[in-house]
Amino acid sequence: MGFFDRSGKVQPAGRGLCKEPTAATRSVAEVDRAAKQELITKLHGVLKNTGVIVVAHNTGMVAAQSADFRKRVKEAGGAVKVAKNKLVKLALKDTGNADISGLMTGPCVLAFSADPIAAAKATVAYAKGNDKLVILGGAMGKTLLNAKDVKALAELPSLDELRAKLIGLLNAPATKIARTVKEPGGQLARVIQAKASKSEAA
Repeated sequence: MGFFDRSGKVQPAGRGLCKEPTAATRSVAEVDRAAKQELITKLHGVLKNTGVIVVAHNTGMVAAQSADFRKRVKEAGGAVKVAKNKLVKLALKDTGNADISGLMTGPCVLAFSADPIAAAKATVAYAKGNDKLVILGGAMGKTLLNAKDVKALAELPSLDELRAKLIGLLNAPATKIARTVKEPGGQLARVIQAKASKSEAA
């Protein structure tokens, strides 16, 4: 038996009908789902233990530029990840980080580091010389950052720089210590800490 198509002609049975997925098709779909879940799990583990996440748009960097950006962030002690926005949103759940879902639109790239300054510093430095990398914002723990916040964060000394400065202050006169505490970087650090405390209280 057949069926009538839109023109009124009789077509053989089976033509134009949806076919049941084959075992091979189902197998490929299952492998794809498993791979996505593995990526989500791994990314979740990384983001859960990171100090800062920077979200940027890759508006057309060539492979060599992307590789250079990854290298610079890695040298700073961080890492770069590119994944589908939907998977990143799933991976961010229950990490304790601020909800950056609103930033995850278009061709996004994530830069992150355990050091709360390193990834921001490396990303901002690279973006200054490459207008194809546009910083959107990010998160530092529960604190949501906009582009200006990320750039301000990049102005602060890294943990290694802070350690070196503290060692230098051990034998410094009290007047020098007081002057250092009053530096803009110190003020900005306190502002960011206050903002984080306010977010936690909310």
